[in-house]
Amino acid sequence: MSGDAKPGNSASVSSVLLIAGAVLLFVGTSLHPMHEDPNDALAAFGEYAADHIWLYSHMAQLAGVFAMVAGLLLILGRLSKGPARGWTLLTIVFGAASLAAAAALQAVDGIALKAVVNAWAMADAATKPSLLSAAFAVRQVEVGFAAVSAMLLGLTVLLANVALYQARRCPLWLSLLGAAGAVGVLFGGLATAATGFSGLAMAANMPGSMVLLVWVVLLAAIDFRRNRVAA
Repeated sequence: MSGDAKPGNSASVSSVLLIAGAVLLFVGTSLHPMHEDPNDALAAFGEYAADHIWLYSHMAQLAGVFAMVAGLLLILGRLSKGPARGWTLLTIVFGAASLAAAAALQAVDGIALKAVVNAWAMADAATKPSLLSAAFAVRQVEVGFAAVSAMLLGLTVLLANVALYQARRCPLWLSLLGAAGAVGVLFGGLATAATGFSGLAMAANMPGSMVLLVWVVLLAAIDFRRNRVAA
């Protein structure tokens, strides 16, 4: 979002990453099964695990986190010497932590959970109780990483909004919109930590993801317009 940016450079890449990240985050949240009681998910494990709903939704969410944070860091990397330097560095630190938590959750989803899902499909009745215990253990780890990742993503977006506003790269109304989405995702992380992947957690994540989707599209549009003027 710098003044000397030209179309096709990293500014354009960051815009694409932001939009793709928000879309994936929203789609992943939409796909995730909602349960009033988090233990219902385990009770119904055999019913929907075969369809890999957990796996698809979490992979979409995690890919969204990666893309969105990468886009933000590309933008903020060009602001590290300006008036927003302190906020930018804080954003980079929290963004890197969010990526690390998302990577850990991706490993749980892509290896441990997938192994349990595949084993369940071939297990007999005598084996399923032990697999259910394994699923519960995996799920506890999964809930922890998902909560941390969502909370760090919310903090990253909040800090990014402050940095972008201070660097005069984002109008106040757009910063407030992004902050609202970030708070929604942050609250979704807190709800996930408190209740597991329940209806409350999804209800908090859904509007936050929707607002972030609108925010990044508008941010990318402003970025694109500024780049065309500067070209």
